[in-house]
Amino acid sequence: MDQFTLNLIFVGGSFLLYIVIAIWAKAGSTSEFYAAGRSVHPVTNGMAIAADWMSAASFISMAGLIAFVGYGNSAYLMGWTGGYVLLAMLLAPYLRKFGRFTVPDFIGDRYYSRTARLVAVAALLMISITYVIGQMTGAGVAFSRFLEVDTNTGLLIASAVVFVYAVLGGMKGITYTQVAQYIVLIIAYTIPAVFISLQLTGNPIPQLGLFSTHVDSGMPLLARLDQILVDLGFADYTGLHDSTLNMTLFTLSLMVGTAGLPHVIIRFFTVPKVSDARKSAGWALVFIALLYTVAPAVGAMARLNILTTVYPEGTRAESLTYDARPDWMHNWEQTGLLAFEDKNGDGMIQSYNEASAEFATVAAERGWQGNEMVTFNQDILVLANPEIAGLPSWVIALIAAGGLAAALSTAAGLLLAISSAVSHDLIKRTFKPDISEKGELTAARVSMAVAIVVATWLGMNPPGFAAQTVAFAFGLAASSLFPAIMMGIFSTKMNSTGAIVGMLVGLVSTSVYLFTYKGWFFIAGTNMLADTPDNWLFGISPLAFGAIGAVLNFIAAYITMKVTTPVPEHIQHLVENIRVPRGAGAATGHH
Repeated sequence: MDQFTLNLIFVGGSFLLYIVIAIWAKAGSTSEFYAAGRSVHPVTNGMAIAADWMSAASFISMAGLIAFVGYGNSAYLMGWTGGYVLLAMLLAPYLRKFGRFTVPDFIGDRYYSRTARLVAVAALLMISITYVIGQMTGAGVAFSRFLEVDTNTGLLIASAVVFVYAVLGGMKGITYTQVAQYIVLIIAYTIPAVFISLQLTGNPIPQLGLFSTHVDSGMPLLARLDQILVDLGFADYTGLHDSTLNMTLFTLSLMVGTAGLPHVIIRFFTVPKVSDARKSAGWALVFIALLYTVAPAVGAMARLNILTTVYPEGTRAESLTYDARPDWMHNWEQTGLLAFEDKNGDGMIQSYNEASAEFATVAAERGWQGNEMVTFNQDILVLANPEIAGLPSWVIALIAAGGLAAALSTAAGLLLAISSAVSHDLIKRTFKPDISEKGELTAARVSMAVAIVVATWLGMNPPGFAAQTVAFAFGLAASSLFPAIMMGIFSTKMNSTGAIVGMLVGLVSTSVYLFTYKGWFFIAGTNMLADTPDNWLFGISPLAFGAIGAVLNFIAAYITMKVTTPVPEHIQHLVENIRVPRGAGAATGHH
């Protein structure tokens, strides 16, 4: 059976499964649409959280980021997993006990303010829309290669599938679909990694293979990778090449951003009891770790495979001829995500660091005129990995289904967060409080449909590759929602004015800093200032600024609280009750 037919069977089969689950789990009430009727088992919820969490950025982009930067990008792993510890310990049980459906719902009631609710909705929409761009971009990348359609057509197919199961099933349908998607994506990610680890090190466990001996050279795998990279003028793989300050701030930004992401938080509203919220976070960490501990091995081994493909005889030896390039290179060239240019007309492919002063002499001696791998989109690395390693066709088809499962599962969660904010927080709780249950459910479905259309359009016009786009969303979540939720739970004195000012200061400062250097929203793709460390404020990277925005949020909120009206007494009692570990909904009477 040819590769295209296999891809169709695996991808089409997974899509059919998702749609059947959505029909089986159709939401019949707003409680089922927003929170799956609060009846999801903690293990099931943990698996759904893991799928919701492990987006196109985790599945498609993260290993590519690690592969091309090395140790420095391990911040993604540390920040994204550390955020779940914060969630489990500090937020999830208390938010579940409060008994609401959405994050703006909690903020609006805790801060007894319609304005606070509206600011939270604005922050949620900015975060979720920014985040969903990465998912749609990831889906387009996967479709363009494996179903042999252009990226925009792939996006439309992905949107249609999400439309069916998200609009129909709401949180109830999305939860059980995400369980299926987790199973698909973890199998798809792990099997190629096992094969490649066996090939390169003889060890079938990728996590151990990363620290094992490279079979061909007899050296430790990471030492061999370091040797090849340094010989080609690149920075070594295992060294830290960013400032410690930026790595620390970026990790912190990802951690508190994770704990403030609305589409993750709403998953904790779906379990029956407060204790189940904490258990869900623990199970989610287990399921996430199954992929996240494999990602560094996938990144390192893929980078080594690419280098030894271009230089089959060893470092600086005769490079690969363009005509003899393997099938995987030819296949990915068709997508435009991989491209070569024979700059010196010798018919060979030279890939090296042309910016390296040390390597300039070697390049001049050999007559090389620049790096001839002129395009290598990092997002293709995981998807191309089975082909690079020459794995069976069914493994390639499996990873296609896994990549799409990762993108669609998170997209559905984000779209639900967006539609819930519009239908519940804007329509039901703000502008039309007398709307009927049936009317609100219809509004939720219409909001979801509109959100899908907007997300599809943004996916067709993305601002950057998947994981970087997602990193912006984390900065916004860290600087706006996380401090407001933290203070709402742990401070009886934080008032509505303080929370509103804090959220606005965090959101505006982080947005301005990000868009100054990554100005892709309102200045047509051109930057106001060059995105270089020399221009950054105190050398702080835009991607690491979320942590600074969070600190500014806390400070602004505290100062404002000191000079404005104190919190009403009944709200202080409410906050104290939230932290008393008794039954779900006890604080507010919501069950």
